[in-house]
Amino acid sequence: METAAGQAATVLSCIPTMPTTGITKYSTRLAVGLTLKGSNKAYKVQVTPLRSDLDSNKNRWRSKSNMFTVSAAARQLTGSITKTEGLHFAVVAARFNDIVTKPLVEGALEAFRRYSVREEDVDVIWVPGSFEIPLVAQTLGKSGKYHAVLCIGAVVRGDTTHYDAVANSAASGIASASLNSGIPCIFGVLTCENMEQALDRAGGKVGNKGAEAAVTAIEMASLFQHHLKF
Repeated sequence: METAAGQAATVLSCIPTMPTTGITKYSTRLAVGLTLKGSNKAYKVQVTPLRSDLDSNKNRWRSKSNMFTVSAAARQLTGSITKTEGLHFAVVAARFNDIVTKPLVEGALEAFRRYSVREEDVDVIWVPGSFEIPLVAQTLGKSGKYHAVLCIGAVVRGDTTHYDAVANSAASGIASASLNSGIPCIFGVLTCENMEQALDRAGGKVGNKGAEAAVTAIEMASLFQHHLKF
């Protein structure tokens, strides 16, 4: 919007997606004129419908205009994986399938060290299985001690529907733990068709998903700590 104030209005054909005072859903063509550039790099814009709006209460056509502010540039917020000082993390890990979960935890701890998170700022809590992770994650999130909770487990499909029940419960439960606690709870639970797939993702040929989840935890903790702390 480089147009100078006072220049002829620009005609836009549009379907409004955000309600503004005085412009109803029936407006399909708007005359937009730049009227003022403020010191905060925002623009004040005068909007007048070219097609008058229908006044449903009085059953007649009316013409209205509205003033609102458009920001010149939106801020871009993201978490940092290098600003880790003062951040505290919890790792909730399932003992079931520990041939997979232990390497995942080791990968997570190594990633924390690599990004300068102090060892004393990370607590590891073991639970029986992936089904038990969400309750502990939510409790830790609500404790106020941690900036993010990393949830690690491994669910491998078997001959029954037990896999579906545990995998779905773990996923929805961890999401609920985040929402209920207001603390990022990171989903680091592997859901694999067989043990080979799980081992490939626990330091094998596909990498270590525990390490990847730890980096996600750092970024989310930083985002909340530095940008979303109200």
